[in-house]
Amino acid sequence: MNTASLTPSAAPGRSALAGTTVAIVSPGGYAPDEAGLQRALGRLEAQGCIVRNYYRHDARHHRFGATDDERIAQLHDAARDPEVEVVIALRGGYGMSRLLPRLDFAMLAQSRKLFVGHSDITALHMGLLRHGAISFAGPMICDDFTREEASDYTMGAFQDCLTHAECEVAGIVPESLDDNPAVDCRGMLWGGNLSMLTHLMGTSYLPAVDGGILFVEDVNEHPYRVERMLLQLLHSGVLARQKALVLGDFANYRLSDYDNGYDFNAMLVWLRRELPIPVVNGLPFGHIRDKATLPVGADAHLQSDARNMRLRLRAYPFIGQGD
Repeated sequence: MNTASLTPSAAPGRSALAGTTVAIVSPGGYAPDEAGLQRALGRLEAQGCIVRNYYRHDARHHRFGATDDERIAQLHDAARDPEVEVVIALRGGYGMSRLLPRLDFAMLAQSRKLFVGHSDITALHMGLLRHGAISFAGPMICDDFTREEASDYTMGAFQDCLTHAECEVAGIVPESLDDNPAVDCRGMLWGGNLSMLTHLMGTSYLPAVDGGILFVEDVNEHPYRVERMLLQLLHSGVLARQKALVLGDFANYRLSDYDNGYDFNAMLVWLRRELPIPVVNGLPFGHIRDKATLPVGADAHLQSDARNMRLRLRAYPFIGQGD
């Protein structure tokens, strides 16, 4: 079995994506920097990719990459293009929620394209999973590919996950956070941006997963808001049906004197007492420079101890699978 193994120090070798046709779509926001966009296109082409750019910078509409109709058409056209193998979101921000009722999820799922993105794109991942399709929580054009110096870890994880039948993701718990519980469990990996998951509660777009391993991340959310959203998942019965909850990065929040010692770690200690499942920290994923690529819907084997966590992932589509 051809397997990719990734650790935080991993770096990409020769591109395994050479010859792959990659479509760029903008289901959410637009690119703030056209020069950065051109840099991203060049970075993909330098890896040997054939790029189909469905995004037009002059077609921006309000805070979106294009009108709703045009953004829907981008997703549908990319899915119908027989040469496209990978579809990467331009960026998140906001916009997927407006498209959900009008997307042909059955067609998108049956297209067998590898859809990649995170943040707002979590809504697309969940809709695809409801229709039996695995997609990829991973880098987007902005800012992962547009950076002047792209992350070797992010680029390596992206290439390796999409071109191997199995992959492995390892993480390290920061010393400032509470120790991980000892965990060894298996289940379907699913999840994404916590705000989007709670946003989808009660809708037909959130899959009902039993015995899964749920991963979450977010940005600009104070610990009490993170706690409140996780409690919503608890009170709705979602968490009790999972084997474990895995935390990615939760960055860019501000504490004040009023918090009186209530920080992320205080929240984590309380949650671990209250939740009916183990809470594992250290997943290298979120609105951060160095992020893993995670197949949403894959079979996962989670192991953790006090300072480490490891996910082994298998049974997901990859480039060259039918070769």
